[in-house]
Amino acid sequence: MANETGKVTFMGNPLTLIGSKKVGLGDKFPVGVVLLNNDLTPFKIDEVKGVKIVTTVPSLDTPVCDTQVRKFNEKAAGMNIGVFAVSADLPFAQARWCGGAGIKNVRTLSDHAHMGLADALGLHIKELRLFARSVMVVDSSGKITYIQVVSEVTHEPDYEAALAAAKKAS
Repeated sequence: MANETGKVTFMGNPLTLIGSKKVGLGDKFPVGVVLLNNDLTPFKIDEVKGVKIVTTVPSLDTPVCDTQVRKFNEKAAGMNIGVFAVSADLPFAQARWCGGAGIKNVRTLSDHAHMGLADALGLHIKELRLFARSVMVVDSSGKITYIQVVSEVTHEPDYEAALAAAKKAS
């Protein structure tokens, strides 16, 4: 596994990202990674056709993550783009959060069991066993056309840049 220390911080303190590789612009989105829907059924993002926004968050139960998913839910309304929020939260916690937040345009997925997507993307925070905060746009061929790994875990991503990239990829 690759280690990268200091690319992301938590309150200014460097964290270590681990994973099988670090994906970047132009790379293929990982294929075959099984995540869990809120009802515990398996789900693979790569099997969804069309343009996708994939955003990763440390935990939906934190204020910045809550804001991030709510903003993508609001801003993606009416767009013909699949939007997925992935975290290491248990599927039950995700379902509870979605119900309370009224989320309809974002599908929340859990990687809690194996951290397979976190490892495949190189976004697994070693010290916390959580995802680093990121946003990716994946085009219809499965290529990552936009990626932002937010350098400070407590900061929000650039929503407008991600949405513009998604519109361009459509």
